[in-house]
Formats: sequence, structure tokens, C-alpha cells
Amino acid sequence: MSHPSKAVLTTDIAMKFRIRGGKTVMVLPDGTRAIERKEAIVDSTMVKIIARGHRWHRLLSDGAYPTIEDLAAAEKINPSYVSRVTRLAFLSPVITEAILDGKQPAHLTMKDLMAPFPADWTMQDSHFQMLA
Repeated sequence: MSHPSKAVLTTDIAMKFRIRGGKTVMVLPDGTRAIERKEAIVDSTMVKIIARGHRWHRLLSDGAYPTIEDLAAAEKINPSYVSRVTRLAFLSPVITEAILDGKQPAHLTMKDLMAPFPADWTMQDSHFQMLA
């Protein structure tokens, strides 16, 4: 007795997988999460680097270290890294709050934060696609 062949269906869905707050999330081509979760996914690495940027900026502003090079020497790290991290103290409040609340876009990565970005807050929102 022969069985009718079973048809195999395949569906291709364009998406990427990103790690956010220690959990893997699916990111669709438009930058949204494939499955929106009710609870926020706080990326502790992003939170820590923003906090470090604010701390280093305060140390420089208060005169604890006269230059980025002096701060870098005290922290035993590259001055270029100190400069890039310190710049995070100037992220727009919208972006900073979204990251602290775990509500940043799924596509936003540490690499994005460490790359050059505009000083103007409105332009930052557009640059980081916060409204996407």
C-alpha cells in the first residue's frame, strides 16, 4: 500500500539574532524585535559603559585629571577609548533613558554607541533610529 507523498512547506523570514541583556532576541529587517516582550531587556553592558562615560566626564570636569591622557594613564587604558566612552555622557536623554529602561531598539549595539555620532540630540535620535 503506497502513501501519498507529504508536501514540505518552507518559509523564509529575514531576521537577525542579537544578544540583548544576556538574552537572544530576533530582530526583523526594520529593526524591531520579532516578538515584543512585556518586560524590558536591560543591556547591562550598555548601562555600565554609559555610567563609565558619565563618571569619566565628571572626573575631567571636576579637574581630578587635567587631560584625557592623564585619565587614561590612571585607568591604564588607551586615551582613544577614554575619549569614545566619555562622549557617551553627551547622549540625548531619550536615548539614555531608553537604554537604562531596556527599551532601546533591538538593532542598537555597543558598536553603534562607540562609533562617532552627532552632538545634536535630535540628530542622535535619527542617527540611532530611536523612533524605528
